[in-house]
Amino acid sequence: MIWHKTNGCYAAHLHTIPIIGIITSSSSVPMSATISDNIKLQTRPHFEVLDGLRGVAAVAVVVFHFMEIAITDLSKNFITHGYLAVDFFFCLSGFVIAYAYDNRMPGMGVITFIKLRLIRLHPLVITGAILGLLSFFLDPFSTLGQQYGIGQGILLFLSSCFMVPYPIIKERFYNLFQYNPPTWSLFYEYLANLMYAFVLCRIGKKLFWLLFLIAIAAVFFETHRSNGLGGGWGKMVFWGGPVRVAYSFSAGMIIFRMGWIIKSRLGFVSLSAMLLAALLLPYIASINQYTDAFTVLLYFPFLIALGAGAQVSDGLVSLCKFSGDLSYPLYMSHYPFVWIFFSYIAVKKPPMSWLEILIPICVSLLIGWAYVIMVAIDIPVRRYLKRKFVDSVS
Repeated sequence: MIWHKTNGCYAAHLHTIPIIGIITSSSSVPMSATISDNIKLQTRPHFEVLDGLRGVAAVAVVVFHFMEIAITDLSKNFITHGYLAVDFFFCLSGFVIAYAYDNRMPGMGVITFIKLRLIRLHPLVITGAILGLLSFFLDPFSTLGQQYGIGQGILLFLSSCFMVPYPIIKERFYNLFQYNPPTWSLFYEYLANLMYAFVLCRIGKKLFWLLFLIAIAAVFFETHRSNGLGGGWGKMVFWGGPVRVAYSFSAGMIIFRMGWIIKSRLGFVSLSAMLLAALLLPYIASINQYTDAFTVLLYFPFLIALGAGAQVSDGLVSLCKFSGDLSYPLYMSHYPFVWIFFSYIAVKKPPMSWLEILIPICVSLLIGWAYVIMVAIDIPVRRYLKRKFVDSVS
């Protein structure tokens, strides 16, 4: 691979490597970190399996968020490593950002890049904040809205909309973004995107690899300090976030830039099972720091490389695309309802036999809800904003 500097930005030009398939890098690409997009690729490959895996990971996150409330003992929770799906998202995002922008940044410029990322991500950030505001004040099982009042409620809303951490709700574990906690990962995603635009696409290969080695060391430090990689979402575990995104985002970029795309006969079903195997791995406290480090440092990048080189049968193409399209709306619209579930558990203390029925119903309804959000808000708002703020000046 050659990193060639053009107008201050380094672009990766890939040479053919035996056995490992290579992505070409010549034509226009989609703006989104969700690989499915309305822009049609002409000469570049489309990664349907990675689309599908993103959706699988999003559903796993939703299930995990319900289960960590229903069963607080990690050793008894069947999806106790669901939190690592965020690291998978970060790694996939790094891969797609490098794929989509490495050769476009010199001609595009930072301002257009930032516009495209905001258009892609921020409509649902605001949607999640609105849902969180309604949940906070209308939750029938909680009085937090009355306790904290309108003034704090407005500040919490502005915090979520403008992505300024405001962890003040002690009853809910000092989440950085109380109204919609998954916003924490978008906060770090934005930071990673800015780091990409101002640094990672401009520095040379040696400095990039030096920063990557530092990120690896930080992962080992964090897993040892916290016995895993579950941090980043709250005030008490804030520093886990930059560690997680620094490594995984960079790893995804490296997979693309080095052409580490593994051709195999594995398809969407097989790779989904491999992804779920990591998220369903039993929690064993004495070795969790090692299993988390292995999963994030090696296993997820390996899955991305396999997914990029995998083939999908014609019958599953539509499913994979739908799964990818739905993943972000699902991820950003489910947690306000999880907060109501949290309050319900605290007040009613229902038996596990009832929760075994209730949780699958809730997850299914939230998938349907995410489809409504996607069709009514995500797709049309993004299309309008792109036409108004990007296409009109291109």
